[in-house]
Amino acid sequence: MSEELILGIDGGGSKVFVTLANRDGHILRTALGGGVNPMDNPDWRHELERHIEPFRNEPGLTAVGAALPAYGEVAHLSALQKQCIDEAFPDIRKAVLNDVDAAHLGAFAGRPGILVLSGTGSMSWARNGAGLSTRAGGWGDVIGDEGSSYWIGREALHLISQSLDGRAKPTALTKAIYDDLQLDISDPINALGGWINGLARPRADIAALSILVDRTAQQGDETSISLIEKAADELAKHHWAISGHCEAGANWTYAGGTFSSRLLLEAVERRIGRQAILPVLPPIGGALLAAAQLLDWPLDEGWFGQIAVEAEAAIARSRQ
Repeated sequence: MSEELILGIDGGGSKVFVTLANRDGHILRTALGGGVNPMDNPDWRHELERHIEPFRNEPGLTAVGAALPAYGEVAHLSALQKQCIDEAFPDIRKAVLNDVDAAHLGAFAGRPGILVLSGTGSMSWARNGAGLSTRAGGWGDVIGDEGSSYWIGREALHLISQSLDGRAKPTALTKAIYDDLQLDISDPINALGGWINGLARPRADIAALSILVDRTAQQGDETSISLIEKAADELAKHHWAISGHCEAGANWTYAGGTFSSRLLLEAVERRIGRQAILPVLPPIGGALLAAAQLLDWPLDEGWFGQIAVEAEAAIARSRQ
């Protein structure tokens, strides 16, 4: 008889990460694809199905935890997401949940607390001691997503256009972005406008500019520092909006690639008034935990530690 295996699916606006693991917490295989957010990617289902297909008939696969963006937010899209997972794994136990819910589950190992997420989008999620959840943010890039990588990237484009026009002071961010994108700064409107017009994945590509904002902020550029501080203002609001849902002094933590910026994390911590605790598991770990809970596996600190180490290693390999 094959050993029991679980599959975790961590979807987002910029990527989908699929991970197969066993009962001992060892990660056996992974797959990485593009964004699967149905709010902005009309090809989301094809992208999701393409990357879960290799795992559909895996011997021993017993449970699936699918953490998907926008799930539970827009009814008809959520129905399509659930249908996609049900059809891919018809005879297997499944948990389909919002990607931020799964990130919270992993970050706190199922315990209460407040999660502030900033990736391509932004949202906060709180679970109290009674197990009840609430959220703030997550309205998407047209309405919200303040403090996200996309928001930072979009604001950076606003700022450099103003600087080039003379409507704002000069900023090192202008050269950093034009150099990184290999654009001709002698013809700035044509170059940057052409880049924007040619983007196949505008949210993900604009979100990637947040890395340049962080880099120029670390080098002392005032405009970039101010933008990081404004993003911290917005993310702190996400925390404050739901902090009353939890018990006083509840721990908080973070998830999402934007928080790879030390400057941003420290700025959010200053506003909240205390340091974040380190997440127990990365978001893909939350998807795996959701699957493991379906099987009532006896999960201990050893399992969490093993999943954390191997998940981080798998994530690092996927970025190479």
